Amino acid sequence: MNRIPTYLKPDSVTQALEYARRCDDNFRFLAGGTDVIVNKFQGNDNSECFIDINGIAELRRIHLDDEEVLIGATATLEEIEHHQELRHRMPVLAEAAASIASPVIRKSATVGGNLLCENRCVFYNQSEWWREAVGYCLKCDGDICIATGGKKACFSKFVSDMAVALISLHARIEILGPDGIEEIVLEDLYSGDGVNSHTFSKTSLITAIKIPVRPGMRSVFKKLRSRESVEFSSLTTTITVDDTGRLRIVLGGVDPMPILIEGSVADNLDELLQRAVKKPRVIDNDVYTRKYRKEMIAVYVKNSFLELGL
Repeated sequence: MNRIPTYLKPDSVTQALEYARRCDDNFRFLAGGTDVIVNKFQGNDNSECFIDINGIAELRRIHLDDEEVLIGATATLEEIEHHQELRHRMPVLAEAAASIASPVIRKSATVGGNLLCENRCVFYNQSEWWREAVGYCLKCDGDICIATGGKKACFSKFVSDMAVALISLHARIEILGPDGIEEIVLEDLYSGDGVNSHTFSKTSLITAIKIPVRPGMRSVFKKLRSRESVEFSSLTTTITVDDTGRLRIVLGGVDPMPILIEGSVADNLDELLQRAVKKPRVIDNDVYTRKYRKEMIAVYVKNSFLELGL
């Protein structure tokens, strides 16, 4: 019988980090729990301690001023989707949030949890008995990638839709750890390793997302999935352009990390499109084939350019 995990509910971020220190490496921070608890039931997470940070008020704030938008890590996707001023300033964030899961799940799921969503693969995100029958992969202590047959690298796909939108907007994240607070650009959070997909310490905590306000910023968000709700992304794209003509193309769902391609409207757009198609390490680990997802990258990027008037 599986041991019932310890449940802790801190009152502050300081107390949350203290609980994490006491639990050594055998814990998970828990906010909405819409990803963590599913992984626990599937046997993909063996943590013996859950630290529930959802009640820490300072992590849930949303604040906007003329220079910056600040979103607390435990703000829910529903709050982002329906925040009127945020929808007016940066509508792509509301669009990305609304594309995730279902309305009921978005009431609990948090933006920080979505940024830290575990990489997914059709050969990994299954029940324990299914994985045992088909054979364990690199992501669950096996010795082979079932999708590719290789033994060196896991290519489980990065599926955070909020990260794709936020990276296109030059977002930074605030991280609180044992050594204090630091800020990094959001794309640096991701390692590109399908097994250990994040770069920061497990005993650290994302406290906020910060997005600079840039004049004339316009974005187009697109997402491929087999159903309009619940399903994780097979391909997510966001293209953002500001009034200086600077472009950021961000892809998710087609590589172990988000793919960022920077350029400008003065560049050859066909060349930017080809870079977007060639750069991701797409493999057959999704309900859609590798070939189809590569083709859809070109379709989404080209159509986004048209919608932006480029």
